[in-house]
Order: sequence, then C-alpha cells, then structure tokens
Amino acid sequence: MFRKTIVFFIFCVQALIAAAQFNTDRLVTIGRSALYYEDYVLSIQYFNQAISAKPWLYEPWFFRGVAKYYLDDYAGAEADCSEALKLNPYVVGIYELRGLTRIQQNKYKEAIADYTKALTYDPENRNLWHNRTLCRIEDKDYDQALADIDTMLTRWNDDARCYAMKADVYMNRKDTTEALKALDKSVSIDPYNSQTWTALAYISLSRREWKKSDEYLSKAIHLQPKNASNYVNRALARVNINNLRGGMADYDTALDLEPDNFLAHYNRGLLRAQVGDDNRAITDFNFVLRLEPENLMALFNRALLLDKTGDLRGAIRDYTKVIRMFPNFWTGLQYRARCYRRLGMTKQAEMDEFRIYKAQLYKALYGTQPRLNRKQLRKRSDLDLNKYNQLVIDDDQQTKPRYESAYRGRVQDKKADESLMPLYELSYQAYHSDVSTYVTFDRSVEAWNEKNGKGAQLHVNNGQGHISETQSKLFFTRIDSISGVLDRNNVTRADSVRLLFRRAMAYSQIQNMESAVEDLSATLRLDTANVLALWQRAVCQSKVDAFNASMGKGAIDRTMAVMADLDEAIRLNSQSQYLWYDRGTIHARHKDYAAAIADFDKATAIDASLAEAWYNRGICLLRLGRKKEAVASLSKAGELGLYTAYSIIKQNSK
Repeated sequence: MFRKTIVFFIFCVQALIAAAQFNTDRLVTIGRSALYYEDYVLSIQYFNQAISAKPWLYEPWFFRGVAKYYLDDYAGAEADCSEALKLNPYVVGIYELRGLTRIQQNKYKEAIADYTKALTYDPENRNLWHNRTLCRIEDKDYDQALADIDTMLTRWNDDARCYAMKADVYMNRKDTTEALKALDKSVSIDPYNSQTWTALAYISLSRREWKKSDEYLSKAIHLQPKNASNYVNRALARVNINNLRGGMADYDTALDLEPDNFLAHYNRGLLRAQVGDDNRAITDFNFVLRLEPENLMALFNRALLLDKTGDLRGAIRDYTKVIRMFPNFWTGLQYRARCYRRLGMTKQAEMDEFRIYKAQLYKALYGTQPRLNRKQLRKRSDLDLNKYNQLVIDDDQQTKPRYESAYRGRVQDKKADESLMPLYELSYQAYHSDVSTYVTFDRSVEAWNEKNGKGAQLHVNNGQGHISETQSKLFFTRIDSISGVLDRNNVTRADSVRLLFRRAMAYSQIQNMESAVEDLSATLRLDTANVLALWQRAVCQSKVDAFNASMGKGAIDRTMAVMADLDEAIRLNSQSQYLWYDRGTIHARHKDYAAAIADFDKATAIDASLAEAWYNRGICLLRLGRKKEAVASLSKAGELGLYTAYSIIKQNSK
C-alpha cells in the first residue's frame, strides 16, 4: 500500500509538472502574440507571469527585454537580456538585442563586447559585423573599424554598406578625398541607398558645390521621400544657385513632414524676408522663438522685420533683448535709435546714437537692411551677431549610422501584406483612426448592445488598440468572473451563449486569440447562426494564422476556416459593410485581387464613406497594374481622411 501511494504521488507530481509546463508555454506564446501585434505593455504582463512561474527559463526574460526595447526602456531591456544570458549564454539573438540596447545608451564598448561574443557563435552574420563596426566608429576607434571593414570586404566584396562605413571613417578623419572614393564605390554597387547619396551631398555642401549637392539630394529624396533634413539641405543648395522658388518649396515640404523643424522655419524666414514676404517671415521667426525664446539671431531678424512692417514698439522690444546680451552690438543700437526717432522718443534715440558715436567714429552708419547673404553659411552654434542674415546649417552634417536589426521598426512592416489596412473587428474599445469623422455602425452590434447593457457594450474597430495595465487587469478579472459562473451546473443555454461570447471578447482584448477562438467555437456550437461570433472568430483566427506564419508555421487549413466563417456571416447579414470589407482583405492577403476588389465594391456600395475599403481596393488595383483606377480609389480614401493614401498616390504617379 505504501509503495502504491508513492507511485500515485509520483504520477500526480508528473501531471502537475506537465500542466505547469503547458501553462508556462502558453503564457509565453500569448505574450509573443501580443508582442507581434505591438501590444507591448500587455506582453510584459504575460512574460512576468511566466517568469514568476519558471524564473529559470531564458525565453520569458528575453522576450520581455524585446518588449521593453520597443517601449524605449533600454536599461530595463539590457537587464532582462543579461538575465537571459545567465540562463542560456549561447543564443546569438540575445547578444544582438543587448548590443542594441547598449548602443541606445551610448555604451559602445559594451556593445562591441556583445557583438564580438555573438560573432564567435555566428561568424557569418553580416549584421553583427556591420553593427560592431559602427560601434567602433562611434567609439572613435577608427583603426580597428577599418580593420573590420577590410575583413568584411574579403568575405563580402560586393557589400555597399562596407564602403559607406569606410567613407564614414574617412569623414571623421577629415579625409574627404578618400571618403568620396569609398562613396563612389558604394553607389556603383548599390545606387538605391538614400544614405549614401545624402553623404555625398554633405561633402558637396561642405565644398560649396551647390549643383552637385542639389543633384545628390534629389536622388536621396527620390529614394527616401520623407526625410525632412534632406529637403532642408537641398533648399540650401537651391538658394545658392538662385532657385529661390525650389528652395521655398523644399522648406515647405520639410515643415509638412516635421512641423517643429527649427532649421526649416529659421531659413524659410530669412528667405521670405529676402523676397519681401515680411509678414509670413515674422510668422516663421515667431515659431522659432517659441521653440528657443532666447535665440538672439532670431530675435534680431524678427526685430528688423517688425521695424520694416511698422511695428516699432515690437521691434524696440526685440532690439533691446539683443542689446542687453551684447551691449556693443552697434548695428542693433543703430536700428533701435532709428525706431526711437520715428516714435518721437528723441532722448532715447540720442543716447543710443551717442554710444555709437563714441565707439565707432571710424564706421559709417548702415543705411538699409542688408539682403540675405546667400554665399555664407553659419553653424547653428555660431552666435556671432554679425552673421544674423546667413542661412543656418546643423553643427554636425554627418549622416547618423543605421544599425541593422530584426528589432528595428514595426514588426508588421516585415510582412508582405502590410500596405493593406487591417481587418474590422469587434472590440470593447471605441473606434479611433486617421478617419476621425467616421462613425462605425452595424445593426447586429447595436442589437447586442441593446440586450446586454453597459457592462458589455461592443464597438466596431479597425485594428485593436493597445490597452493599459489597469485595463488588462480588469479584463483578467472579468474572465475569472465569467469562468466562475460558467462552471455552475444551472446555467441556461442562452446564458452560456452570452457568457462564452463575452469571455471570448475579453480574451481578444488581452491578445489571447487561441482561447478566444475556443470560446467562440463553443458559442457557435450552441448558436450556429450567431453572426457576431462568426465574425470575431474569423478575425481572431486570422491573427493566430498571421502570428504562426511569422514563426514559420503554415496556416492554409485555418485560412479556409476563416473564409468559411466570413462566408456564413455574410450569408446571414449581407448588409454589413465590415464583413464584405474583411473578406475582401483576406482575399487580398492571399493575392486573389479580383475577388478582393469585388468584395470592396460591395462594401463601398453599402457605405461609401468606408475609407479603408477604398484604400485596400486601390492597393489591389495597383498590384494588378491598373494604376489609373488605383489612383482614383486611393484619392477617394484620402478625401475621406485616410491621408496615407496620398503618399501611395505620389509614389505611383508619373
């Protein structure tokens, strides 16, 4: 009997261990799914639970570090990576991520150590070589950086990035001749790298080769049209070749991309002053002074413009601030004295004039406001007030290094179908998007809301929004509460349908899509005609499929199940524009563009204000080569407020 008891106890312990292992694996999987869909705060909570259950597993530590990295918590991400490496020091990806977190904290020596260690395990990883070399450049270890580049070129002699890095080293050594040779080689290998053209342009700017700068920056802008700095620098070049209209257009574009860009506002203000657009020039300097209230150059330029446009007291106020900081700035004293005289303040004018007379007998008084000195540039840190009318450039005109990483940017951008708008789905969160005036409405959703009160109000949403830690705790509590009710034996069939659906929606909110699918399937076994359950199951299953595909797992059979759910939901509710839209988007993801366009046409026939349908329709038409129709569809999306459509139109217009 004692032996049997021991055996039974061992079996029980093994079962508990297996269950704990399954639960921990499930937590990590759900956390990775939340990470994939950029819900970083929520993913951290799942990894926290996994770490609490099994602190000796390295994966939860590592993935929590990834989430913290995306949230810009670089110190926290570094600490988690360090803990993961204590548990498993042989995973290259952990060294790579920790290296990136250290780069963000300017710990270049420590990052170099991480990349060196990673290269011992994966010596053919080009990105590790690339990042280590960039770290050496940042650490000013130029000799070792060149040695690394030479080693890389013996392995990958057609790698344009190596030559670009070599140019960066030579630029730091002030050897522009060798830098140009390296950049020319980089461009000959890869003419589609915007950063290389930008680097060539910076050298041309430093040499006052304005036409070459314009040419190089035009190529960089063609390849990377949303870089405001390139427009600001091209404007400098264009002003110096008397293309004032082109320069003004570049400053306008730069400010469309970066409304707070200091250099664009400052230089546009100078350019507007030169062409006589004084009032708008004042507006630019007003903006500059909101950013930097003590910027004396901007104050003096605004004072000149206020003086010219007749706001004499405003001009005196600005002149006085400048003179207070630089009492011997004779030009400012002269202009202030002139303003005093025009206001009849003779005593104050004579005091300024006497100061000038005593100190500058040998200088003639200035007459009119000097024109913009286009042939000279001053650095932003140069505070010589005699350069007040010179265009401004950044102190550091070098391109910033671009570190290669699987963790850079949005995870979704790595999927082939990411130019498509996401699916519409059911959510406890209200609809928010670029289409700010659009109000989502679906009859079946409204019917649910009327029956189920405030605690379970549903919304139609285009892409699930992120939830806070407090909100996620509320959803976990709701799941536990509903589970407790469902475990009772006296729950009616109707109540089971309602509770299972509500729990599925709560699972959806916390990115536990597999559990949501299970509950929705249970709901449909009890109520086969439940449109909302069919709709949400299709959405949740498509998210599971996308995550599995990103992990290298196939999802063909499940995709067929998603389509089957949407087909049945449309059969039951053919007047829902969102169901037609979702089915069209699934067709588009699987490259069945003709079927997708037909579904988007149905959606827009029901609701002509559904901007996402017009947008996705345009993308499908582009992929079929029907540009004219595509531009018309994208234009409609832009008209309805989905402004990203305009950038697609621009890229595909002659």
